[in-house]
Amino acid sequence: MKELSLHILDITQNSIRAGASLVKLTINENVDDNLLEIIIEDNGKGIPADKLPSITDPFVTTRTTRRVGLGLSLFKDAAEGCDGRFEIQSEENVGTRVYASFAYDHIDRMPLGNMPDSVITMLMSFGEAELVYVQRYNEREFVFDSREVKEILGEDSLMNDPDVLNWIRGYVEEGLEEITEE
Repeated sequence: MKELSLHILDITQNSIRAGASLVKLTINENVDDNLLEIIIEDNGKGIPADKLPSITDPFVTTRTTRRVGLGLSLFKDAAEGCDGRFEIQSEENVGTRVYASFAYDHIDRMPLGNMPDSVITMLMSFGEAELVYVQRYNEREFVFDSREVKEILGEDSLMNDPDVLNWIRGYVEEGLEEITEE
């Protein structure tokens, strides 16, 4: 994968397949501390304790459609290859938390990628599940919560309406521009 946003999409899709009704994505960019953190938390069915130690093995997967699961192993390798770390915590019937950190200025760190389009992709593929997206840049913060949008619109089905999605894309773009302005 060429962008971290593609890893994020892959892992959030795992959350949805695990029955999550809420996915929280937090991205912390701290340039001063040379740190990029990505945290994905869900309230899905969790990973059985006996499978957790081998979950980043590419030849271990819970999918029945194919025998290889590269998502977590590639994300782990990307983090550790950039002087970062990777952790996964999970409890059955509670949820899963994936954490990855990267040296912000590491020459091999992939770019974050197009987060506004990634948010739209998540919203379109999540069905009834909710997304909370928090992005911090140094001391500034942007938050998008799909529950707030649905409350304002009054209808869940509007998350697939092109006009609503275009508005959300613009809202996320503006929010990210505001927090990264120098």
